[in-house]
Amino acid sequence: MSKEKDLFDDTTMSFGEHLEELRTRLILALLGLTVGVIIALFFSDRVMKTLEIPVKNALERYYRLLNGEADTAFNLWNFVTGQKSKPKEPVEPKPDEVIDPASVKTMDATLDVKQLLNALHKVMPKHFLEPPEDTPSVPITITVTEAVLKKVMPLPPNALTLTALTAEEAFMVYIKVAMVSGLILSSPWVFLQIWLFVAAGLYPHERKYVYIYLPMSIVLFFGGAIFCFFAVIPFVLNFLFDFNIWLDISVQPRLTEYVSFIVILPVMFGISFQLPLVMLFLERISIFQVAVYRTHRRIAILAIAFISMVLTPSDPVSMLLMMIPLCLLYELGILLCDWQPRAQANPFDDGQPRRKLT
Repeated sequence: MSKEKDLFDDTTMSFGEHLEELRTRLILALLGLTVGVIIALFFSDRVMKTLEIPVKNALERYYRLLNGEADTAFNLWNFVTGQKSKPKEPVEPKPDEVIDPASVKTMDATLDVKQLLNALHKVMPKHFLEPPEDTPSVPITITVTEAVLKKVMPLPPNALTLTALTAEEAFMVYIKVAMVSGLILSSPWVFLQIWLFVAAGLYPHERKYVYIYLPMSIVLFFGGAIFCFFAVIPFVLNFLFDFNIWLDISVQPRLTEYVSFIVILPVMFGISFQLPLVMLFLERISIFQVAVYRTHRRIAILAIAFISMVLTPSDPVSMLLMMIPLCLLYELGILLCDWQPRAQANPFDDGQPRRKLT
């Protein structure tokens, strides 16, 4: 029976050969990253529009709350402080109360009759017929109250847009988005180079784990990034905007700070979600035992809390939303180690030594 040639048959490497292996993997990873960034440069505008969706939704909700509309979604800040978002009830005058017209905020608007009829016909064609061509263009002046304006124009001008303070800011943000998008796009290739470098220092029977863990690593990375974008970021933005409402501070997000926040945080989540895979890998190569994971669970939770604090912004919500999934993933790592326990005498061990530094 012919034995298939292993990719890593040579088991002894000098220190220089280890450095050469590292250099080769770094060059290949950088080449893949460069190709990903070049591809991302052609669609970064679409990526930026997608990244703006969470902040636009949060800003729209922020201005609705300022106008007194109710918010039925769960909000952590309101839950902690015991406050509830309630709509402002209209103040109705008492039967014997006389309202001073001077106290009602109004404005005069001049409209063209023909343009007004055309606009009404476009909005409600069943109720308003299209005006005839010979309709005279006669200007009329109407008085609009503040309450009507809030219903017609609930948001101030440019309320749902990000602000750039310098001329080059948008260009630099575009390049940053392209680089991060290129990293995510080329992440399978980059992970492959990392795992191949790790495999160079393992026993032949341990190298098979590289080809098992590589797909799992990619799935966990994208799973963490998607979870962050669709679940964590909207929740964090709503919490921070509600805090501004509580302090009566207006919000006008800046382009650079927001994009840095929204592109870095998903990457941090994707990297941190590798925890169960790292635990399983270390257990399989006999660095840690599953009993160590159980007995040092409290220390692990403390380390997870510290890592979550470092990888997330300064707000406590994003820290908790990273810490809680990581604690669950830590338990998942223990279950994975128990699911297929490592054999004491590994039948795949062919007795060949590890690659040694000479």
